[in-house]
Amino acid sequence: MAQENEIMYAIMNGITFSGTKKKKEEDPNKVKTKARGKKYYTGAHGSGAAKHKAEIRQRVKNRASQRKNK
Repeated sequence: MAQENEIMYAIMNGITFSGTKKKKEEDPNKVKTKARGKKYYTGAHGSGAAKHKAEIRQRVKNRASQRKNK
């Protein structure tokens, strides 16, 4: 439990909370890629669940109601 002098200090001066953690600066020469996300989205990385979801997405995309009208 807090000591009496700590409590008095908090009452007189208030409590200061630290801010959020600062993000590390990224290397400006680094190339950002969406390759991993694309692999998961298309089911190419081998997960059965991802393959199943990709199959469902493909079926939805191929529906007549989802196609763009020209």
